[in-house]
Amino acid sequence: MNDSKTLPVIHARTDQDAREMYRVEQLDLEFSNGERRQYYRMKTRGLGAVIIVPMLDDNTVLLAREYAAGLHHYEVGLPKGRLEHGETILEAAQREMKEEIGYGARSLEKLTHLSLAPGYMTHVTHVVLARDLYPEWLEGDEPEELEVIPWPISDLRSLTARDDCTEGRTIAALYIARDYLRKESLND
Repeated sequence: MNDSKTLPVIHARTDQDAREMYRVEQLDLEFSNGERRQYYRMKTRGLGAVIIVPMLDDNTVLLAREYAAGLHHYEVGLPKGRLEHGETILEAAQREMKEEIGYGARSLEKLTHLSLAPGYMTHVTHVVLARDLYPEWLEGDEPEELEVIPWPISDLRSLTARDDCTEGRTIAALYIARDYLRKESLND
């Protein structure tokens, strides 16, 4: 694994209006006890997102190492991305895998969905398990080629102990998929 990759240079920082990506909505609520409150939530403009757990074999998950602008470091995580208009969850998962890690899957299964911050955001990410992989690249929107890292799904403790694997959706999706696969193998 290439841990010494040079970070991108930040040439400028400018605050932007977030209305293009999010809209703040005010809710005037009355609870069953008669109490009234105002809440605010960020409504995403998109259709949600997918995060994919691509299994190369029964114990090997493929991860991607990519630049994370929010923390300005390289992060190891699962392939993920936004749903495009007219795309199903499984179509988006297939496209994102091909763009980010260079694999497609003959078997895709939606396991669940996750929220980011349900107290104030409407965003949902769908967790998809991908199996029976085959190599296939699609041109994506990544500024640089992502490093693909095979990792034993049985050793998530070592992965999540790393300083560069911190994203909650990745960690949750890996544990959900690992438990699903374990239960499935016990039922066989």
